[in-house]
Amino acid sequence: MTDVFDHPWLGGLFADPEVAALWSPEAQLAGMRAFEAAFSRALGRAGLAGGTEEAARAIEGMGFDMDDLRAGTGRDGVVVPCLVRQMKAAAGDAAAVHKGATSQDVIDTATAIAMRDTLALIDARLDALEQALRELDCRFGARPLMGRTRMQAATEIMVADRIAPWLLPLADHRARIAQARPRVARLQLGGASGDRRDLGDKADTVAADMAAALGLENPPRAWHAMRDGVAEFAGILSLVSGTLGKMGQDIALMAQQGIEEIELSGGGTSSAMAHKQNPVMAELLVTLARFNATQLAGVHQALIHEQERSGAAWALEWMILPQMAQATGRALSAAIRLAGQVTRIGSPE
Repeated sequence: MTDVFDHPWLGGLFADPEVAALWSPEAQLAGMRAFEAAFSRALGRAGLAGGTEEAARAIEGMGFDMDDLRAGTGRDGVVVPCLVRQMKAAAGDAAAVHKGATSQDVIDTATAIAMRDTLALIDARLDALEQALRELDCRFGARPLMGRTRMQAATEIMVADRIAPWLLPLADHRARIAQARPRVARLQLGGASGDRRDLGDKADTVAADMAAALGLENPPRAWHAMRDGVAEFAGILSLVSGTLGKMGQDIALMAQQGIEEIELSGGGTSSAMAHKQNPVMAELLVTLARFNATQLAGVHQALIHEQERSGAAWALEWMILPQMAQATGRALSAAIRLAGQVTRIGSPE
């Protein structure tokens, strides 16, 4: 059984291939490979190991035995022990690979790279949606529309008043992304218990070197058991999809027969009722917003990491974050498409 994002036909509605690629196994391996290559180089430049450039190049050029990684994860609960063994075999010098790092450093840094790249993609799509909604406002904003409170007719407003709650939060979301990026896109480097002890007085030098190489922030210590940055990332995803869900709910209600305050091209058809044009993209926005709101509780559960490192809470993030990211990306692409389907907004004449 596959989830809706990877499903052979449900994926036609839910999938976002561009976001999925950022969280794919290939992208995760690329992030972990980048960590280990940068770590080896940083060890060499700090004088903590020899042969590190050769090791880094071997890591960058090697292939992986995926069956071994799967079996090792089932045994160890994490992929990194097997991954590192394969890397050491490829490098031919165990001292130049992973020495002073731990599994969580590798996986969390790869996750930070995925979160960073996801935020960049979401920011770009928010910009595109903002432009699309401004265009709608220019075309239809001055037209009259019945205002509704508690789903009952209230007083007459303008179409611009209905569009404003769809449009104005987008700039706030973009500001949140800019503000949160340094707290989300952070190197993870702590070693066995998060204190970087195995790197001695070169720990800060190694961390600064790696952060620069990977394009990540360099926090003052490991965040193994401090998951607020991960939760903030998930919170942004839910806020964005929630705004889009409000837009979708409004449009679905406006499109009701008998209300007909909006006309859309390219609606969904019914197998039983040929006269129907279902507002599929609007409905999808509501579904994805509710999905992310539900998943956010799981990420907040994953804030509770016991002592210096957790296995249970940590693994919960792996299950939730990729789906939340894809749901948000898909919501944005659907909202942009939906804005382009609008042919009229306003009270019917």
